[in-house]
Amino acid sequence: MEQKDRDNRLIRTALKISAPLHRWLYRTSGGRVGTNWANDRMPVLLLTTTGRRTGKERTWPVGYMRDGDSYVIVASNGGLASHPAWYYNLSAEARVEIEVGGERLRMQAATAEGAERAQLWAEIVERYPNFTKYQQGVTRELPVVVLRPSS
Repeated sequence: MEQKDRDNRLIRTALKISAPLHRWLYRTSGGRVGTNWANDRMPVLLLTTTGRRTGKERTWPVGYMRDGDSYVIVASNGGLASHPAWYYNLSAEARVEIEVGGERLRMQAATAEGAERAQLWAEIVERYPNFTKYQQGVTRELPVVVLRPSS
């Protein structure tokens, strides 16, 4: 097995183990614990999508950047070659729910494209340089997703 394959397996395993613990800490503390990624101080929200195959709700901690009343997230999947499952889910069903701190909000997700993506990407990598490393390590373009308030 190649080193890159081993690294990818390690990242996937770490995500599967850490996400439920992160989610539990976030919720039981009312959003006071687990609100930032330690390495770059990026704020974290809980994103709930509807499983595209199962129809079940799935919740993942995701780093975000604010843009007015919207939240911007990146489907980096920890720098893995494939999109995270939550991205496929919200691509199939754009209505999502987020938890920010102790507040739950209904949102509509849309993948940014063109000039909007370029502008948001520039802001994201300026604030959180790890995304540059993630993008350089994969051939896919990391999707930038804008979560806008749902009416």
